[in-house]
Amino acid sequence: MLNQLGLVDALWAFRDGRVSPGDYLAASHDAALARSDLAAFTVLSADPAPGDGAWAGIPVGVKDIIATAYMPTTNGSPVYADHVPAADAWIVARLKTLGASVLGKTVSTEFAWRHPGPTHNPWKRGHTPGGSSSGSAAAVAAGIVPLALGTQTFGSVIRPAAYCGVVGLKPSYGAIPRVGVHPLAPSLDHVGLFTRSVTDAAFALAHLIGQDEEDLHGRSLPSFSVDLDMGLAPRESPRLALLRTTIWDRAEPEQRALLESTTAAFRAAGAHVSDLVLPAAFEGLWECARTILAVEASACFGALVERFPGRTSQPLKDLVAEGAQIPAITYVEALRRQADLRADLNAVLAGTDAVLTLPASGPAPEGLVWTGDPAFCVPWTCLGVPAVALPAGESQGLPLGIQLVGTYRNDLALLRTARWCETVLARPITFPVFGPAS
Repeated sequence: MLNQLGLVDALWAFRDGRVSPGDYLAASHDAALARSDLAAFTVLSADPAPGDGAWAGIPVGVKDIIATAYMPTTNGSPVYADHVPAADAWIVARLKTLGASVLGKTVSTEFAWRHPGPTHNPWKRGHTPGGSSSGSAAAVAAGIVPLALGTQTFGSVIRPAAYCGVVGLKPSYGAIPRVGVHPLAPSLDHVGLFTRSVTDAAFALAHLIGQDEEDLHGRSLPSFSVDLDMGLAPRESPRLALLRTTIWDRAEPEQRALLESTTAAFRAAGAHVSDLVLPAAFEGLWECARTILAVEASACFGALVERFPGRTSQPLKDLVAEGAQIPAITYVEALRRQADLRADLNAVLAGTDAVLTLPASGPAPEGLVWTGDPAFCVPWTCLGVPAVALPAGESQGLPLGIQLVGTYRNDLALLRTARWCETVLARPITFPVFGPAS
């Protein structure tokens, strides 16, 4: 099926004349309509047409906290039910310049926090796809779009990618400008990507990194390119640091077993794998991240929850109240520790190409009222370092993944390591048939 071609494969097909951009875009639109029971989108483009550029014909799912001109952007909240921005977010404008088309807006939890939307996991109805980038992960996994945008403040790209069995990329902090993206906690917010392969993720990132003076935290990555014909070159015999983390006991047995078996496979294929124990100072990262999140979210949403008490959720109100009680000196100290530990991580990981660890506690939980535990992603988001989720196994009909983590602004090196791991795993790209609830 045309819509199941990945990003790079589709561009190949366009160039070679095997597939027309218009036909590919139409096939994706048809797939979105056919899978409306997945509830991945809040709105679809009525009649998408190829743009003007190298990516003409590529459909993209855009998370519903990312502004799209003349298309509703509700931020997952009834407060914004009728909100139609006048201007595109920076990342959307960049995609349109490349020629890509916004196929539709994908479901987000309320303001990218805890209150979930209606999206199902495409592998098993009645299970969460993860959050907050719920619809984006589901749309890529279901074969509707080859690329979707997400955001991550705690675990909102890596965890849904693992739950849905796709590649999730959270680039280094500041790599993609957040202008036009509704903030949750500006010192933690990242724009990320969902794709079907590491090469697709790297190819997309190479075209989407940048800077904008309106994003005060932005810092563009060193530029790089991924050849359309050759793809992304894997890093040979990578040096991996296996981190079981101090919250290892929160992971389910099948998730822990997958990490161990995957580690053995990487060793057998030539990777140099050593055990990693982070210095004690890094144990404070969970508390540090929570402090930053609560204070900044309270500043972002305090007035809103006061004005609209009936249209904002209890989890958002609780977060605002929590942040309002945190002393300023505690917040400032958390920001200082965040910066110091980001710098310290380079020394800790010297001689290492990537950390190999868990992306989530296990397969996607049953039910749509909770999007899962983000704890295995939080330290890396707080540090702002790049992270990749790779599909690596399954349990009870649901995907399981691994997480690879690099050092700040060394995104290309991490992606090359992830490409090697993907090659060793050699998992075929498959698409779910949306089945009954368990």
